[in-house]
Amino acid sequence: MDTVTDAGRSAGTPDASVELDREALSASLERKVDLLRESLSECGEVLIAFSGGVDSSVVAALARDALGEDAVACTAKSETLPAAELEDSVEVATEIGIRHEIVEFSELDDPEFVANDGDRCYHCRTMRLGRMYEKATEMGIDTVCDGTNASDPGEGHRPGLRAVEELSVRSPLLTHDVDKSEVRQIAEAYGLSVADKPSMACLSSRIPTGLEVTEERLSRVEKAERLLREWGFSQFRVRDHDGLARIEIATEELEDALDPEFARAATEHLEDVGFDHVTLDLAGYRTGSVSPGDEEEPEGGNSDDDGDADRDVAGGLDLGKEYPRGS
Repeated sequence: MDTVTDAGRSAGTPDASVELDREALSASLERKVDLLRESLSECGEVLIAFSGGVDSSVVAALARDALGEDAVACTAKSETLPAAELEDSVEVATEIGIRHEIVEFSELDDPEFVANDGDRCYHCRTMRLGRMYEKATEMGIDTVCDGTNASDPGEGHRPGLRAVEELSVRSPLLTHDVDKSEVRQIAEAYGLSVADKPSMACLSSRIPTGLEVTEERLSRVEKAERLLREWGFSQFRVRDHDGLARIEIATEELEDALDPEFARAATEHLEDVGFDHVTLDLAGYRTGSVSPGDEEEPEGGNSDDDGDADRDVAGGLDLGKEYPRGS
């Protein structure tokens, strides 16, 4: 089967390569899975807002099982989606065996999004899901689903969820009370490669509220985070405070970042990609830290819960060698 190479192109429907291992599920979770598949089957046809993160991947796998070729995964390509995440979405869709579409839009076309107020995620999600509905209509599909799960509504400031409700997007995981831990259990039962994938909000979440979202800022954040991924880190963020890069790394990985060689390499390479100053946040990685009270959005509209590949913790980082320069 062909894979998606350009926005708007389809991968068709690849052969399914994942199957649910029911024995890996508890009786209660197996019942939820059956109800999920039944409700998706009743839709007839669905388009899933698909990021390649664990939440939307589980919805896609369930929809593929319930509807076969009448289930379509759709990823929205924009400036806030890292290129590596777009590539991952293609790979995961192929792994699941679901038809995959890519559409394009630009959040930077919306002055309200660019202004980056407290409702930035609302504006983004409205545009993103609106583009999904356009694609669904073009394909003759009435129902759009997302990956919002039962853990999402209670996790701080989530303006993007308001867009999900206003646009009448179906959230099967939320409807059937499947929380984040259960989502990961279902992903493991399917044998999905993203079962343990760390969360990954869109790049605009790295820019403090009130500071305009620009292509320049998004680009340097993406390049900086690509370097950290290449250096072996798993859970991290590079926050852009108007040219000052504040690196957050998960506490279990922070020791590696305290090495003087890392400090030298990070300063050199992040200045190369456009930052004026580089700092390491000793408090470590935490969601919403770029703007107090502003939590990162869940994955539902393919803007979150995507992550970097799992770090090889056993191998760790070789602190005796120079960190390589990323391409």
